[in-house]
Amino acid sequence: MAPYKVGYLIGSLATASINRKLAKALVRLAPRELDMTEISFKDLPLYSYDYDADFPAAAKAFKNAIAPVDAILFVTPEYNRSIPGGLKNAIDWASRPYGNNSFTRKPSAVIGTSPGAIGTAVAQQSLRSVLSFCNSPQMNAPEAYIHFTPGLIGDDGEVTAKSTENSCAISWSSFTPSLQGCFRCFHGPLEC
Repeated sequence: MAPYKVGYLIGSLATASINRKLAKALVRLAPRELDMTEISFKDLPLYSYDYDADFPAAAKAFKNAIAPVDAILFVTPEYNRSIPGGLKNAIDWASRPYGNNSFTRKPSAVIGTSPGAIGTAVAQQSLRSVLSFCNSPQMNAPEAYIHFTPGLIGDDGEVTAKSTENSCAISWSSFTPSLQGCFRCFHGPLEC
């Protein structure tokens, strides 16, 4: 099978983010048919429709990084019961100008980790709402809200808890068929 290109966005801009560690773990555990590439948004200015006629270089580069991928994985923390402002800003850039939404019909999935007991459940629901508006078909199940504890994931992405590694593997085992289903519907016969 030809590999799918999956771009992943890490919701936190912090270099030592626990969600960056989770992203490294997910890349390590990804099936061979998924070619994983981080899409950074750290250099984006705050979005304003004043830019729509002439996007700044960082925004053009961001949209150009999204264009060739087959799907997007969001790995996000939860800030104040929602998604981080930087991630929302990146989504705003990618979905503009009107009529040129980078997420339209681009499959997506959401996962995250937090030191809190409910993981990133509320942030993920918030992000799913935004992605629905952006017309991005989503893998809605299984959901994975990972409660981060010290040492759970090493700086190299090595997962120390078998249950967490299993949760990541279950997510991946559902992601690939979900992606294949989207491609059949979007590019295959009209029977979907």
